[in-house]
Amino acid sequence: MHVHELNPRKTLVTVIIFVLIIIVGFLTLKKPRFKYKLSLEQTVELAHDYEAGFHPFELADVLGKKTNNVVFIDIRDRFSYGQGHIPGAENISAYDLSEPKNIKHLKELQDKEMTVVLYGNDQLQANGPWMWFRQVGFDNVKILLGGYEYYAAHKDALEQTVEDISYLRGEPRYDFAEVAKSVGSVDNTQKVANKKPVVVRRKKKPKVASGGC
Repeated sequence: MHVHELNPRKTLVTVIIFVLIIIVGFLTLKKPRFKYKLSLEQTVELAHDYEAGFHPFELADVLGKKTNNVVFIDIRDRFSYGQGHIPGAENISAYDLSEPKNIKHLKELQDKEMTVVLYGNDQLQANGPWMWFRQVGFDNVKILLGGYEYYAAHKDALEQTVEDISYLRGEPRYDFAEVAKSVGSVDNTQKVANKKPVVVRRKKKPKVASGGC
């Protein structure tokens, strides 16, 4: 005999409480703040979208006040921003970009049809935040190609960088070709020729004393 057959009223109360808990859970469940609007295929295509990048030579017009529909956002920390930044750039750390007040600010810029350009020390630092903003629907967000480091190195002649595409190529941290040269090649043939033959010397066995005790 089952327990609920002995006390059906208690079983009914338990079931009602269980159902109420489920209903309350659904009613109080918070909806996600953001929804991804791009498919996997669209995300991959975005990584190769030429129009998604903001080229350094385009900075000349912005800094020369020839265009006023571009806003730069420096996603580095306050210390790095204080050490140097693009004139007029706002400083919003990458960790704070998704804060409600910052999302509201970005939506206002989107409504005004402003282009938002994110940048970090290098392009890699801003890739993640830029991709995330595009995935959640901010189609007005671009990324500064080359990052702040490239800008700092060419800020006095930005117009002349139109023919330079070095910021589109990754620069290796180490010159592995030079490292290989410094190590040098090993001539195994010469090494074997100079190697002295190994002479194996066997120890003589000690003679056993004859006789008994």
